[in-house]
Amino acid sequence: MRAMNSPLIDLPAKPKLTAEDRRCRDADRLQTIRLRMLVGQALHDRRIKTPADMGAALGMPPADAVKLMTGKQWREGDVALLEAAAAKLGLRVPDAASR
Repeated sequence: MRAMNSPLIDLPAKPKLTAEDRRCRDADRLQTIRLRMLVGQALHDRRIKTPADMGAALGMPPADAVKLMTGKQWREGDVALLEAAAAKLGLRVPDAASR
């Protein structure tokens, strides 16, 4: 009961993203989705389903490969990892700037 009466702790406010930073992050998110679909389709076409096979095909540990392909939250660096995975599979990745 005593914990309910304690004062709230003021946390520092998150810095706001600039409009340019927000546009870059949104473009990265969109590119991540496109690359996941491209790599996922290539894995499906090659009948690669198990985490071990996925990791071998993408050149990374199985847990990392599954996390990269099924991640729901955008993380910085995912675009580079997915581009490397696409290159490892021999896929041609469209340039993000050409869209």
